[in-house]
Amino acid sequence: MFLIVPFGAMSGYLTVAIAYLLTKAGVGVEDVAGLVAASYVPHTWKFLWAPIVDTTLSRKRWYLMAAIVSAAGILLMGAIPATSAMLSVLYAVVLVSNVASSFLGMSTESLMVYNTKGEAHGRAGGWFQAGNLGGVGLGGGAGLWLTQAMPEPWMAGAVLAIACGLCASVLVFLPEPPRMSRAASYGRTLLAVLKDLWDVARARVGILALLICFLPIGTGAAANLWSAVSGDWHASAETVALVTGMMSGIVSAAGCLAGGYMSDRIDRKTSYALYGLAMAVCTVAMAIAPRTESMYATFTLLYAFIQGLTYAGFTAVVLETIGHGAAATKYNVFASLSNMPIAYMTVVDGWASAKWGVGGFLLTEAAIGVAGIAVFIAVAMALPRRAANPR
Repeated sequence: MFLIVPFGAMSGYLTVAIAYLLTKAGVGVEDVAGLVAASYVPHTWKFLWAPIVDTTLSRKRWYLMAAIVSAAGILLMGAIPATSAMLSVLYAVVLVSNVASSFLGMSTESLMVYNTKGEAHGRAGGWFQAGNLGGVGLGGGAGLWLTQAMPEPWMAGAVLAIACGLCASVLVFLPEPPRMSRAASYGRTLLAVLKDLWDVARARVGILALLICFLPIGTGAAANLWSAVSGDWHASAETVALVTGMMSGIVSAAGCLAGGYMSDRIDRKTSYALYGLAMAVCTVAMAIAPRTESMYATFTLLYAFIQGLTYAGFTAVVLETIGHGAAATKYNVFASLSNMPIAYMTVVDGWASAKWGVGGFLLTEAAIGVAGIAVFIAVAMALPRRAANPR
């Protein structure tokens, strides 16, 4: 949990605190959105450099280097003047910082894989995602508060950078996992990593886990539109900021812990499907409930809790699937692919809202989610159980 906090803090600080400073300085929403979108680019392609973590330095060394660069990036984000003239500089800092945070995430994931027993994969996933979402709340909520409470914006970045750097102190409590055996050349080592990944992808458990990544089950895409559709519930700006900001972070982190513990008590892929079904029920209930501010707060927070369940459930499924070996590479292939349904469901939700209104978009998300669960069950029943499991 502590090791992954800087990963979430980087995202939260940019999307909330820095975005606030930029818009306050007169920078257009479109330009701010472009800057935020740029931060996702490294995390879409990070599986390409994940083998470096598996085959070169120790995970702890990679974590320490990534933590230093990530903390420096947060500090620079706060120190660079929030003006249109400095956007190009901010783009460069954001890209480099998020490449570094991807290495931080990979190191944490690999340490988690090797230091977690099979029966605790769900709980490990829950604490991991709680740290991720808690970091978003820290970087966003605390970061914004600090920028307003302190005389200079760079001071907020400095405080967050120090807090993120301190997270590395827990490394002393973790043993370093073994490095993959290195072949005569890096090229052969990379081939060994790819073979390890293929062993997972061709097994029944790997096929089902990859299918979960692609299907629109428990995507949480509606959360991307809560602010945009809040007017239909007559929600004030203060209510929207409260329930979609810090409160959602706290509630979703609690959902991560609950989802992690539950995933250790029943079949992990079954639990993930159940979390997706719960999300569909929540959106249907929100669609038919009265359009009042109190209902908006109730259902967005309930949705955030269920989103936490799905985050933990996804991590538990991946940990169960990938085994050891090239842990960072395998985990990040699944993580990169899992962003695809979030992206396309956000587009679908927006289209449905424009065509049928807010109720139509909620029912559309629920219907597609249930259809995804049905496809998953059908494929799981059709696949032969004799397929080999990964190493």
